[in-house]
Parts: sequence; C-alpha cells; structure tokens
Amino acid sequence: MNKILIIYPHWMPSNLVGAQRSRLLANSLPELGWETHILAVHPDFYEEPSVPELTKLVKPSVNVHFVDAKPITSKKRMVGDLALRAYKQLKNKAIEIIKEEKIDFFWLPIPSYYNALLGRPIHKATSVPFGIDYIDPWVDGFPGQEKVLSKAWLANHLAKVLEPWAVKKASLITGVAHEYYAPVLKRNFPNGNMEHCAMQYGFDPFDYTVEIKPQEELWDQNTKALIYAGAFLPKSHLFIQLLFKGIAELKEENRLPDNLHLYFVGTGKYKDKSILDYANEFEISELVTEKRERISYLEILNLLKRAFGVMVIGSTEKHYTASKVFQGLLSKTPVFSIFHKESDAARILKEINADTYLSSYYPEISQSDLFLTIKENFHNLASQNIEWKPNLEALRPYSAKASAEKLINSINNVINL
Repeated sequence: MNKILIIYPHWMPSNLVGAQRSRLLANSLPELGWETHILAVHPDFYEEPSVPELTKLVKPSVNVHFVDAKPITSKKRMVGDLALRAYKQLKNKAIEIIKEEKIDFFWLPIPSYYNALLGRPIHKATSVPFGIDYIDPWVDGFPGQEKVLSKAWLANHLAKVLEPWAVKKASLITGVAHEYYAPVLKRNFPNGNMEHCAMQYGFDPFDYTVEIKPQEELWDQNTKALIYAGAFLPKSHLFIQLLFKGIAELKEENRLPDNLHLYFVGTGKYKDKSILDYANEFEISELVTEKRERISYLEILNLLKRAFGVMVIGSTEKHYTASKVFQGLLSKTPVFSIFHKESDAARILKEINADTYLSSYYPEISQSDLFLTIKENFHNLASQNIEWKPNLEALRPYSAKASAEKLINSINNVINL
C-alpha cells in the first residue's frame, strides 16, 4: 500500500476551510489504497475557536500526528501565523514520519501560505516528492494589495519572492480550480514541465448523517427561512444589490410570503458596504438578518437542512468553485443561486437539473436583464411556483472521493516516472 502525508497546520476540531479540504480528501484516500497520515499542530495552539463536534467527521482509517507550536503570549506579536509558529516542529516531525513510515509522497495545502515553505527542506532531507495545493492564489491573492505599503501590499510583495522558491522543487501543483494556480505554472514552469490537476473540495455523504444540537435557534417553525452560509465575497456586491432591489419590488407588489426571512450567517470580517447596508438602502431590513461570526461546518449543514431555501451567491469571476453548492444540494433544500455562466458551479447545477432558480451572469449582460432574471427566480423560489427536482445521483463525479482519485492519479504520474 502506498502512503501519503498531508501537512497542514490546522486539523479537527478546527473549523477553517483548509482543514475541511484536508479532511475530505484524507477520509477518501484509504478507500483508494493509500494509507493516509495527517501532520498538524495540536489544537491547544489554535487562535480560532474550535468545534469539538467536528472530530466526529474523521474516519478511523486516518492517522493523525500533532506537534506543538510557539504559544502566543500577547496580542502584539511579530509572528502570528500558525505555520510559522510551528515551522521547525512541523519540519522535524514530517521528516521523522516520512522516514519511519516510508511515505511515498507528501502534500502541502495553502493558505497558510507559509506552509508551502516546508516542502524544500523536507524534500532535501528525505528525497520524497511533494505537491503544493492552492486553496487560494498566493501571489496577487490579497484583498487590498493595491494600497501601497499596506499590510496586504507587503504580503503580496513577499509572496512574489517566496513562491518561486517554494515551488521550485515541487513535483505537483494542485488547486481547487485551475485558475487559482495557472499563473503559478506560467511564471515558474513556462515549458509546461509540471504535473498539475484541479479538484473541487467535493463532498462526503457521511457528513450529512452526523447530527448535532443547534447552538442557536435562528428561526421558528413558522418562518420561511432562506439562508446564505459563508463568507461574503468581494465580487458579489453587484449580485446582492440586484437581489435586494428585486426583493424590495416584490415586497412593494405584495408578491412575497409574509413569513419570509433571509439569514446571512458566517459572512466574516469584510470591508466596504455590508449586507445590512444594502438591506437598509432598499428598505427591507426587517426581512434580513446578518451574523458575521464564523459558525461551524456541522452547524451550517444543520441550518441548511432546516431551511426553506438555500441562497448561494457567487462571484462575477467565472472560476468560483462549487463547494457551497454541494452543501445546499445535499441538504435536499431548493437552491437559489447567482453565478457566472462559465463557472463550474453553474455548469454542475445545469448538469443535474438543479438550475431551476439559477441566474447566470456574463460580462455582456445588461444590469436590467440580470436584475429581471434574479427577481423572477427569487419570486419563483419564495412562492414555490416551479417544482424542484434535481438529480442528486449525478453528483457522484463531484464527490470528495472523486477529487481524491484525481489527486492520486497525478501523484502516480509523479512517483512512477
């Protein structure tokens, strides 16, 4: 049996997206004949709140190893990133595991971007090939980087120096979407001599069988709750503006159910105009609740299953991935969505007959036409004018296991050279 080591600073019970990416793949890899080892920092050293229930999502076949990290003793510190605080510990333990377990390949998801810096020294000490996984772009991936001498600007300039060094000895580049890492290949491997593949987060049906007690009852049984769960994206503002404008008109026309309410949860710390700002602008604030605090993955699944409808509002960029779509679909709750028409999310919704309430954006469409489509689709969902009958069986090619198969195929291309 082949063996893989996934090195990522956070692991269950962390609620960070990167930890879920590692978990979904780690749970699937043993079924494909790969003994899987996880190397992470012990939860005692996480700054973010942990969610103990998330440990229920890890299958017994996954081998987990923890290391310590330099503790944070003050809010004013030079180094806060967990991958840096545990850099030496992660490196030394990885070398130990690779040698003792005879690991065939190790894999480094980013961000944390500094996680990628572990690849070269570990490879030098063990000669084992490794890959770097782009959950998000590194260079030119920092919001606000245009502002000279800002923290984001400095981080981006540092990325331009560190990324070429980090990827130079890698044998595989992967990512959530090809667009996330295509510039990396162009900048560093112009001859096309780098193995690469893109794979979605995917989904694990097992996740939807785990029951938890809700931490907070956001609505009662008489409320028609529509829920948006996750970060509010920088390039989603146009969609929110047009959606709320449409809701305001539907309200004025008395075409909305009296008990309808929109919940935006886990939208995060973002700048510029807020969800509630838009709600106030269009005078529908009594219909909208926003809770910016991050909530746990299992709590999100629980809310989606209980909702009347799920809102998945994407980006004007076409490389928006479909992870939130999977969560909505597998909750078996009707999905109202707005996506670029060339995005994977839009394509998947059409493939499985789940595009009943899909509004498609493309640069050439006029705002008035997009607005009318969004307004009509929202009304159809709110009033249940059109039956929702997706073919969920057709989702199998997008499961976490299917993503793991893509990863293994690329790794085999590397280690069999």
